[in-house]
Amino acid sequence: MGMSSRTSPKVAVLMGGPSAEREVSLSSGRECAAALRDEGYEVHEVDAGRDLASVLTTLSPDVCFNALHGRWGEDGCVQGLLEWMGLPYTHSGVLASALAMDKERSKEVYRRHGLPVVESLLATKQDVQARHVMDPPYVVKPNNEGSSVGVYLVHDAANGPPALGDEMPQTVMVEAFAPGRELTTTVVGDRALGVTDILTDGWYDYDAKYKEGGSRHVVPAEVPDEITNACLDYARRAHDALGCRGVTRTDFRWDEARGLDGLILLETNTQPGMTPTSLTPEQATHVGMSFGALCRWMAEDASCHR
Repeated sequence: MGMSSRTSPKVAVLMGGPSAEREVSLSSGRECAAALRDEGYEVHEVDAGRDLASVLTTLSPDVCFNALHGRWGEDGCVQGLLEWMGLPYTHSGVLASALAMDKERSKEVYRRHGLPVVESLLATKQDVQARHVMDPPYVVKPNNEGSSVGVYLVHDAANGPPALGDEMPQTVMVEAFAPGRELTTTVVGDRALGVTDILTDGWYDYDAKYKEGGSRHVVPAEVPDEITNACLDYARRAHDALGCRGVTRTDFRWDEARGLDGLILLETNTQPGMTPTSLTPEQATHVGMSFGALCRWMAEDASCHR
């Protein structure tokens, strides 16, 4: 990595930003900054605003540690800025970030690589509110926002189509509801770390992810070896198929009544949550990689041309 000769490399931790996931990103950023300081880096916390380019020009860091979540930070935008400025950065590059953030396009990539997904389609908000565009049960979610912002589950017994809130964009993804358990696998470089079973009361939404006691993580997941191995294999293949770099986390649904046929990919997160209790650091800890060691690996992995 293109570090200068000074003793402690200068790392700019990019956090906050203008997306719907600003608060989560600030948590990730603060935790990563603290860990990187403990690892001996000179760390600067940067709340990413519209003046990001000038802030980074002044700061001139050796590495940009991307702790942004959601739009602009996760969809290729900030990656393009950093490439333009020639600043090494963590996680995936421009194309992989944009692809993974677009749920329908990433599904097309999965299908082409023989990875199992459920039926889905893109529709306008108006169409979705006017009629059932798919037989229930189905899920309606933004096609390109992260972290379960605005996820609507339309049950079998629903007497009509959903009334979508203002937070939903004009184009949404409608996907057949996949019953079963929520599993997730982190990939670090070319290594899949393990499988976590996420147990929630009811629907796994934004509150369950980020509020205390909203969900319990079982690591490693108590599932048959065949399912564990499939998750590890699929997560690595999804990471490679999308062209990802650094750290990603791929989410699955598993309908245990159907065995291996009941396992499907939901999405790949190119900027997974990075607080010590988040799914990705938790899996790393389980395989003997501390939070600090994970952050250090990511900083050392940083580059341009990702």
